[in-house]
Amino acid sequence: MTSLDKPTEDTQQDDARAVTEAALFEAFGGVRGMVETVLPGLLFVTIYTINKDLHMSAIAALAVSLVLVVVRLAMKDTVKHAFSGVFGVAFGVVFAMMTGNAKDFYLPGMLYTLGLALAYIITTLCGVPLLGLILGPVFKENLSWRTRNPGRKKAYAKASWAWGLILLGKCAILFPLYWWADTTQLGWVLVALKIPPFLLAVWLTWVFLAKAPAPIDVFAEMEAEEKAEREREALAAERDEVSGGRHHRDA
Repeated sequence: MTSLDKPTEDTQQDDARAVTEAALFEAFGGVRGMVETVLPGLLFVTIYTINKDLHMSAIAALAVSLVLVVVRLAMKDTVKHAFSGVFGVAFGVVFAMMTGNAKDFYLPGMLYTLGLALAYIITTLCGVPLLGLILGPVFKENLSWRTRNPGRKKAYAKASWAWGLILLGKCAILFPLYWWADTTQLGWVLVALKIPPFLLAVWLTWVFLAKAPAPIDVFAEMEAEEKAEREREALAAERDEVSGGRHHRDA
């Protein structure tokens, strides 16, 4: 490698890292998405710690989730993260109200975390890592990584393993607390474990993908094929027109 090649390769690597960072930020919601994830549960446990009122705590958590969605709609921003928060909080509220146990507010989210952890691990063992299915459309590569980009498939597998094991570790802490701790203890531990494991998993994903081969932009390929097809059709029509003109002159 010459001294002229090195800056070019470094620039390409920097571009790949920047694209990866932007894609992860979009896929996982960034800082705002984290706030929307943490705030309802934080409000619930704070109010419950103060007055032990299940109904007030649940209503406040659900209300703030709805406010976050309204704010997203008013700003004409994507609402998928806020909506997922509303559904999660709503399930928790319904479950806690039905059982009368405030700890059950957290149970649906804990079960979802466990299911997601198993999904990451099982799909990776099956050769279709879940993170590739999630991020493939974001990187405009769809499923091309499965058969055409083995290095990228390997990176998605490593990242999916990371997500699965991190979430399993989180469940290993939370489920014993669900049985042994009181509502406030469980709630504060759960709030404390919202962001750090998530950030660790996102960071590991960035590390694996930043070192992986660049994604294959299947959308650009399709556009190029369509353009080439239109050019071939135009050329064929032009040839037919020229050929028709010659026949006319000969006649």
